[in-house]
Amino acid sequence: MSKKSIVARQIKREKMVAKFADLRAKLKKEGDYEALDKIPRNASPVRLKNRCQLTGRPRGYVRRFGISRYAFRMMALEGKIPGVTKASW
Repeated sequence: MSKKSIVARQIKREKMVAKFADLRAKLKKEGDYEALDKIPRNASPVRLKNRCQLTGRPRGYVRRFGISRYAFRMMALEGKIPGVTKASW
């Protein structure tokens, strides 16, 4: 589990990206890079990191489910993810 401050920082960035998305797109289309420089750096979607929604773990992220590989495995074994079963042959 990540530190709560790291997860909170990520959530803050996600909100800021959503808030400035339209303005950034407009300024980029116009080519007004001076105005783009005045927008906060955290408004850029490049600064976001894929993190597990349950634990905040940054590595081993399964994009399709939005959780880390470890959280995915635990939920799959408990039967909490529909249609996912452990393979056996």
